[in-house]
Amino acid sequence: MTVKAEKKQLLRNNEYYDIQQEYDELYYKSKNNESFYNLMSLITSDNNIELAYRNIKANKGSTTPGTDGKTIKDIKPINRIELNQKIHNKFKNYNPKSVRRVEIPKPNGKTRPLGIPCIEDRLIQQCIKQVLEPICEAKFHNHSYGFRPNRSTHHAIARAQFLINQNKLYYCVDIDIKGFFDNINHSKLIKQLWSMGIKDKSLLKILIKILKSNVENMGKQDKGTPQGGIISPLLSNIVLNELDWWISDQWETFRTSHDYTRTFKKEGHSNNSNKYRALRKSKMKEMFIVRYADDFKIFCRDYKTAQRIYIAVKSWLKERLNLEISEEKSKITNVRKGKTEFLGFNLWATNKGNKIVCNSNMTNKAKKQVKENIKKQI
Repeated sequence: MTVKAEKKQLLRNNEYYDIQQEYDELYYKSKNNESFYNLMSLITSDNNIELAYRNIKANKGSTTPGTDGKTIKDIKPINRIELNQKIHNKFKNYNPKSVRRVEIPKPNGKTRPLGIPCIEDRLIQQCIKQVLEPICEAKFHNHSYGFRPNRSTHHAIARAQFLINQNKLYYCVDIDIKGFFDNINHSKLIKQLWSMGIKDKSLLKILIKILKSNVENMGKQDKGTPQGGIISPLLSNIVLNELDWWISDQWETFRTSHDYTRTFKKEGHSNNSNKYRALRKSKMKEMFIVRYADDFKIFCRDYKTAQRIYIAVKSWLKERLNLEISEEKSKITNVRKGKTEFLGFNLWATNKGNKIVCNSNMTNKAKKQVKENIKKQI
């Protein structure tokens, strides 16, 4: 790191250290299952607003206008005091403007709807996200990788490869949720936020208004959260976090009466091999979930278990989250006989000497997308 970069980092630390300390406290309180009744005071604090503005400004999408035609450049000339006061006042009686709807072309010729909130509404959402994120991070499952700090598609793929290589789980259950973002149940989501300890009623009312925002040419929304909203990825993870833990509690995090965990002091991590060995002697079925946003896979040991999981997950999604699966896109794959697609990669297992190893390569769809992106940059 250069001296200039160090100075910049020091300046950032000086300006935002206090607010980072607040975020850390939220994380640890959430980890200890504490509830939060007054988050709005932190959300509307000057430091949080200024940090939100900085994060929005750094985003390429800040120059994309909403339905009011404004971009970050229209907020830029305002000084810090005026900016803070303006956002304070907007929070007092918050009513979001209508969301601009844009159709983004997909490689298959179809389009994906994108909702672009007005720039001030994006700033409001960023203020909320910065405070909610540490609370939710403390509750999220370890093998959920989408739209989370310090996690990426590479981590999700590496986890899938680990389950094939190390755990020797060759049956993969692929579930495709029909129009996930467009069908999120608002009432269920608010209950999930409450269960996570987010019990600030003023904040929950604002979130309901954001969820039910008018969408251009479509009116008020009774369900769903528009892709394109800053807070939408976080809210989608909150919805599916319940699924993560439900699957995980069937095996991975199942609580046994005896503590089988061994902790290795040198490496600083625990090992569950004894626990899993004991569970295999029971009638319980081995399964592990890997999820990136609404794209997830469940790995298991045999076809019969995979069939049961497929049926159970389909039923659970319908009963618990009011979500349906796409039967034609959902399937069970034996990766020793066929390929499964995950986040732009094909995964399959082959014999290599006396071992079975996971292979991977880019899907044709992903290759085409990369070529198109390169052409645009040339």
